[in-house]
Amino acid sequence: MKFTTVALASAAAYAAARIAAAMRHERAVAARLKPNADGIVPGAAPIDLPGDGPHAVLLLHGFGDTPQTVGYLATHLNARGWTVRAPLLPGHGRTLRAFRASRAEEWLAAARAELAAMRARHGRVSIAGLSMGGAIATVLAAEVGDVPALALIAPYLSMPRRVQRIARLHPLVWAATPYVRGGGERSIHDPAEQPKNLAYGLTTPRLLFELLRMVQMARTAAPRVAAPTLVIQSREDHRIPPEACQQTFGLLGAREKRLLWVEGCGHLITVDYERERVFSAVTEWLGAHAPPAPRRVERPARRSALRETPV
Repeated sequence: MKFTTVALASAAAYAAARIAAAMRHERAVAARLKPNADGIVPGAAPIDLPGDGPHAVLLLHGFGDTPQTVGYLATHLNARGWTVRAPLLPGHGRTLRAFRASRAEEWLAAARAELAAMRARHGRVSIAGLSMGGAIATVLAAEVGDVPALALIAPYLSMPRRVQRIARLHPLVWAATPYVRGGGERSIHDPAEQPKNLAYGLTTPRLLFELLRMVQMARTAAPRVAAPTLVIQSREDHRIPPEACQQTFGLLGAREKRLLWVEGCGHLITVDYERERVFSAVTEWLGAHAPPAPRRVERPARRSALRETPV
């Protein structure tokens, strides 16, 4: 009886300590990322930029991140004529609790709805995705057969074995710790851009499982991708080693595809050193397959059927 009482007391104390630790993490994130009255962190709102022509681009951000990471790219593409939409995925850019409650199906469903809405308004809609956004973009491109162009930027279509073990054993890991560090401090090499990032910096074991599910869905979909596909990857990406990227590239079923390597930057290459090279490559790829405005065909001047009468 005494042993049972001690065990129950220990379990209660442990549960209380876990709850207290979770609350400390949530308060720390809330203090750093204070949501507005609408519940969205300042700077994390969706990006909606109307363009000059009928063609548009759907931009998708990554796991635990926000449209801020694709904001420079959105502005770059819009300045060249494209309509650009970068939605905020469910659970992201809000609170740690909101993130904890989100699931892979919600992220994919939200992106799917965004694509459908854009396709209803615009002639052709290309897709570009960063990190997990690249995984979601891969699934969407496989589902929609007539995507004119696809740009996968540091696409997260592989997960390190160590992280996979945590994901697969998430109920047991969760019993030990409610939140785990994301390790995102190495994702951006440029010190001027690091403090601008609005990622939570924390995730849960269950969310890693959801991310793994997203990776698996993308890998299953990759062979069915028919859209011309550009993959851009940093050789110094701490999340995706070069050999994993090569394997991902091999999975893609697109007959026309290109793999471009950049160096001197981390995982979030859209806000890091060499981002201008990334922007130029994406612009060139989209412009070759779905330019912002229809190309004008220059026709030779027609010769008059009347001949001049000699004076």
